[in-house]
Amino acid sequence: MTTGADLAPADWERLREVARAAMHRAYAPYSGYPVGAAARVDDGRTVSGCNVENASYGLSLCAECGLVSELRNSGGGRLTHFTCVDGRGEILVPCGRCRQLLFEFGGPGLVVETPDGRLPLSEMLPQAFGPAHLRQ
Repeated sequence: MTTGADLAPADWERLREVARAAMHRAYAPYSGYPVGAAARVDDGRTVSGCNVENASYGLSLCAECGLVSELRNSGGGRLTHFTCVDGRGEILVPCGRCRQLLFEFGGPGLVVETPDGRLPLSEMLPQAFGPAHLRQ
C-alpha cells in the first residue's frame, strides 16, 4: 500500500542504496547476517544504521538502533520513510522490537517498505504503545 506521503520510486531506490551501503559496514561475525537500514527524516535528511553484534548475543544492536542513534545525533526530527535490507541487499521487515523503536521516532504514519509493498507503521504495529500513553 502506498500513501500520499510516499516517496517517488527513485527516492526509494536511493534509500535502498544507502541501506545497502550501511549493511556492508555491519559487524556480524557470529550470525553472518549483516543488516542495513535507511530512513528519510521530515527535514529531508537521510539517516542509516547497521547491525552490530556482540559475543554476548543479548547485547547486539539491530540496524534500526544505529539509525535512531544517528537521527538523534544529527539533529533529531521525525522519520517519514524507512527501508531495511539483508546481506543480499533484499528488503527485510523490521522485527517487533525495532517496529516499537521506529514507532517512537516516526509514529503510526511512518511508511515502511516491505517485500509486499509499502505500509504505514500503524498496519505493522497495530494498537502500538507509545509516548502518549505515558502523558498524564
